[in-house]
Amino acid sequence: MFGRKKKAPVAAEGRDVAALVLRATLGPMLFAHGYNKVAGPGGLAGTTGWFESLGLQPAEVHARLAAGTEMAAGVGIVLGVANPLPSAATVGLMSVAAATDHKGKGFFVFKGGWEYTAVVGGAAVALAALGNGKYSVDALVGRRRSGLRPALFAAGVGVANAALLLKLCYKPAPKATEAPEPEAKPDETVDA
Repeated sequence: MFGRKKKAPVAAEGRDVAALVLRATLGPMLFAHGYNKVAGPGGLAGTTGWFESLGLQPAEVHARLAAGTEMAAGVGIVLGVANPLPSAATVGLMSVAAATDHKGKGFFVFKGGWEYTAVVGGAAVALAALGNGKYSVDALVGRRRSGLRPALFAAGVGVANAALLLKLCYKPAPKATEAPEPEAKPDETVDA
């Protein structure tokens, strides 16, 4: 009124800031993990060997896909573009990590457990629900998606893609078991 600019409601401004902070923490972390798979100490060859040991076949393809997906999702989240697709990719990545590398190691991440993957996956779904906010590419192009549907999309598509990948490509080596007891000892004769 009287030429004053109307301020956005405090709740809306808070959501925009929360989305920006979440994107600024989650996105770079994802990108760094993907980049490390390619350019870290072991490089792509080391990542391929690690994926081979996890049972992801073909390991070289999955090493490249995981690195590329982490970097692309990280950039998408940082820029705030195409919500909820980068969040769905993140959920998929974390679901595969939980089912392979973190499987059977309990909850706590310091013991190799699935705590980290759950927090990152949950944060990605929360971001999909929150939306990218007004400080994003999505807002610049007039695309604002938030709420239950984007959150369900991110969770559902991420978990479904992970399940399909695991069904088709996860072939862990059989666990070593004790040799079965022979029916007869080698030095015993069997009467016929």
